[in-house]
Amino acid sequence: MKGSEASILVVDDEQEITDLITLYLQREGFTVHSSDNGEDALRIAETLLPDLIVLDVNLGLMDGIDVCRSLRSGVCADVPILFLSCKSEDRDIIRGLSEGGDDYITKPFSPSQLVARIQAHIRRRRTRERISEEQAVSISFPGLEINFRSLEVRMEGELISLSAKEFELLSVLARQPNRVFPLEELYRRVWQSDSMGDTRTLMVHISNLRKKMEIDPSRPKWVQTVRGFGYRFSPSTSYEEQSSIST
Repeated sequence: MKGSEASILVVDDEQEITDLITLYLQREGFTVHSSDNGEDALRIAETLLPDLIVLDVNLGLMDGIDVCRSLRSGVCADVPILFLSCKSEDRDIIRGLSEGGDDYITKPFSPSQLVARIQAHIRRRRTRERISEEQAVSISFPGLEINFRSLEVRMEGELISLSAKEFELLSVLARQPNRVFPLEELYRRVWQSDSMGDTRTLMVHISNLRKKMEIDPSRPKWVQTVRGFGYRFSPSTSYEEQSSIST
């Protein structure tokens, strides 16, 4: 199984290990982000909401266990975390899994085995998400309702008219609120093909979507740009709150 449309955050303070893992994951089609310390890893994870995190236990001031605890109490509460560690005793493995890890691999490790374990976790997570999506007829946020059966979007009860592509873009973003979608991934999900480096079509549709949804499209509250990464859907600010902000 190729890892297209899945993003992995690799956190390890040994650059050689990070480079090795990145090489193997990119060969399988994964998008890889990396960090060499706990504080930076938390910032990246909370911004990008990766599909899986490979986390070294020994990171220095803020170790992997501390990072895991923080992730589990925030927006990455359900993101699979795979620990890497040179500690192989049972008590160390038990501690890592008890603190919120989903898997534990000891160093030295086989890169191929690591990739296989990552693919297995991604498959399981996608299966759960697909079942959840298939069961959902609609999703609602303060001031916004998206109905996947009738293909309707209502803001404060009022129907707004979206094109097919605008509706698809909003649906992809809103199904995973606060997750940052890279431009290329978002393009593939909606157009079912690679952008070949030209994502202007996507950006035009996003602009049109904002004109229909946002009170002030130049200061979007629902569909936000994360500079250097892509777009995310933010349900934290309701339509009424936007009105009070812009007046």
